[in-house]
Amino acid sequence: MRCIEIVRATRPLAACLAAAALVAGCSLPGLGGRGDVVSPQREPAPPPTPAAAAAAEKPPEARGLPPPETMRSWAELRRQAAERLVAANPGRVYTGRAPDPLLAIPVLEIELNADGSVRRIDVLRTPRQAKETVQLAVDAVHRAAPFGNVSRLPRPWKFVETFLFDDERRFKPRTLEP
Repeated sequence: MRCIEIVRATRPLAACLAAAALVAGCSLPGLGGRGDVVSPQREPAPPPTPAAAAAAEKPPEARGLPPPETMRSWAELRRQAAERLVAANPGRVYTGRAPDPLLAIPVLEIELNADGSVRRIDVLRTPRQAKETVQLAVDAVHRAAPFGNVSRLPRPWKFVETFLFDDERRFKPRTLEP
């Protein structure tokens, strides 16, 4: 009631400003109000599928992967991670040059624990088409983990990988692209 009295008692411009101030003070869930985190560039990755969880539970040797080496730089880690992605996902990757055009290009930020296991995966880019390729990329990361001891590298223990998917939904890590 008091707001209505204020609006009636002031000039039209002042009434518009008062109404705008009242609306600006409102907080609606999902629209960036207090307590909401709205970040269009980063979406949390969906939880791993049961197949990815089962693959991640096996030791790397049981999955046909050599034990990861301890890395001295982030460039070495990215290269080793890309090679492990290829080795851990036979039949899901392609070699050679990336086709033109690509089907989808999801981008993931992979956060690691000190031992190189996956702590968290954030989706930095979701493709407009073939959105299921994001989950395919997340599952591939879980199959390739762990990525080597990173405790001696500077924090944060994160790296970004871009997945180049062809029409058959096979991928190539961009790190390995010439």
